[in-house]
Amino acid sequence: MLAIRIHETGGAEKLRADEVSVPTPGAGDIRFRVEAAGLNFIDTYKRSGLYAVPLPHTLGQEAAGVVTAVGAGVADFKIGDRVASASVNGAYAAEALAPAAQTVRVPDGVNSQLAAAVLLQGMTAHYLACATWPLKAGDTALVHAAAGGTGLLLVQIAKLRGARVFATVGSEAKVALARGAGADEVFNLAADSSKKFNEAARAFTGGSGVDVVYDGVGKETFEGSLASLRPRGLLASFGNASGPVPPFAPLLLSQKGSLFFTRPTLAHYVATPAELRQRSGDLFAWIATGELNVRVGATFPLTAAADAHRALEGRGTTGKVLLLP
Repeated sequence: MLAIRIHETGGAEKLRADEVSVPTPGAGDIRFRVEAAGLNFIDTYKRSGLYAVPLPHTLGQEAAGVVTAVGAGVADFKIGDRVASASVNGAYAAEALAPAAQTVRVPDGVNSQLAAAVLLQGMTAHYLACATWPLKAGDTALVHAAAGGTGLLLVQIAKLRGARVFATVGSEAKVALARGAGADEVFNLAADSSKKFNEAARAFTGGSGVDVVYDGVGKETFEGSLASLRPRGLLASFGNASGPVPPFAPLLLSQKGSLFFTRPTLAHYVATPAELRQRSGDLFAWIATGELNVRVGATFPLTAAADAHRALEGRGTTGKVLLLP
């Protein structure tokens, strides 16, 4: 079967289309035919070497499709079930494995492309808005990269919870997308480069600063994110799209107002099957009622994975990017 692998780390040109054997599910695993695979920044981190992986390595950890085999001890799934997982072992392939405990059924009315588009980024947005800093009516939140896959979902979930949202984007076209998701105010970093976004965020809150910053950008926005917070506010740094946050002394948090800083990751917020199904269940329910709109910004053939990586890293995409085997 076809799989997109890296044999060495580096740029998008390191992605190779290989013919490999169909994997055999081990105990507790399922195998499924991949109908859509989600592209995420973590895939680029592994490809570049920022996150170490054994080589050769089939990229991708998010996909949806149809079960083709189950391993020993799996009772919750059977061949033919429609499923999705954000814990896939090698999603950039015709067929892939996933732990049954980290897999969910896809309900009727949600196709595989939609399921692959919402699961990882949607559950990330869910835990950020509902657990890392559980937003409530009247809270103020700064959402960076608000026109991206996670950002658009995070803005919508924040509004569902009653928060006021200040969003940053990188182009005028993305301003409209963030506003369409419900952002109360949108700051165009490209057009307003001479003005610091933290000043605008403080103006948005009458000078006090926002309660929470959700920052998946990393290096480029770190200092401004801290400067946007009210005393005892929280910076949730959940990604490194512009590079990792540089080392800093904890004393900085004290100097900025006894701030809180966390570097969360999805795995710790879906550590049990019950929590996984609760988060994914909320997402699927919101989709069914029309309260959550999932934007698929682009699709690429699996064999064009390198082009998809370049588009994502060049910030030329909006919403979710999918690979289709």
